[in-house]
Amino acid sequence: MTGAAPGDALVLTRVEDGVGVISLNRPDKHNAVSDAMAPAWQDAVEWALGDDAVRVVVLRGEGPSFCSGRDMTELGQRATGLSDFEFVRRTQTLGAALMASPKPVIAAVKGYALGGGFERALSCDIRIGSPDAVMALPEINYAILPDTGGTQLLTALVGPGRAKELVLTGRRISADEALAWGILNRVVPLAELDTVVLDLARTIASRAPLAVAMGKQLVDQLWSDAVGRGIRAELLAQSALFATADYAEARAARREGRPPVFTGH
Repeated sequence: MTGAAPGDALVLTRVEDGVGVISLNRPDKHNAVSDAMAPAWQDAVEWALGDDAVRVVVLRGEGPSFCSGRDMTELGQRATGLSDFEFVRRTQTLGAALMASPKPVIAAVKGYALGGGFERALSCDIRIGSPDAVMALPEINYAILPDTGGTQLLTALVGPGRAKELVLTGRRISADEALAWGILNRVVPLAELDTVVLDLARTIASRAPLAVAMGKQLVDQLWSDAVGRGIRAELLAQSALFATADYAEARAARREGRPPVFTGH
């Protein structure tokens, strides 16, 4: 499955048999989300969710990885005048759109799915992975926390104990472990990943659209209200953590190539 778009577009889109395929296109950076990529990804999702020709959405990455999260060279960077609260609020809109959409969204997870990349996969309805997939919420290493649904969506999938293990340690989880925990629906050979995902998306796209939309809504209603409240709480927590001395220490330690020394302030 290869995206098609002119030039050096950061996000590629196409429609095939009722499936809107969105491909992140920074393969040399493992599709790390830069300030330039973020609005392009948002635009692509808005296109797919608003186009009547698209009945199912597929999220994938060009190159070796799905998405390695925030571009670390831009960590802490903000547009002039943009508060931490507004920055986080804006980043939450993509996941919220995927979860609220009546159209099913399937993630093809390979290579790195870290931080915000993992959270975007968690925002999808179905996740198919390859054996090389590696997932993590590493934010705790920087004295912050997931802020686009990670704490809430992961808990809904795997329960509080396992969610706390990943959120509070930042450790990476393999494809096999993610499958056993219920994070991934299936693990298939890397060479077959795009084909399997597209075949599944085509199958769902061939079903009655209203029945599909209602089926998604019926399943989601069990937990969606609680997740929505939790994501709003993530916004407040992250906004506060960005102002802490520990966050400043984490950034300084990374710049200086040393272990951080956290003080709880």
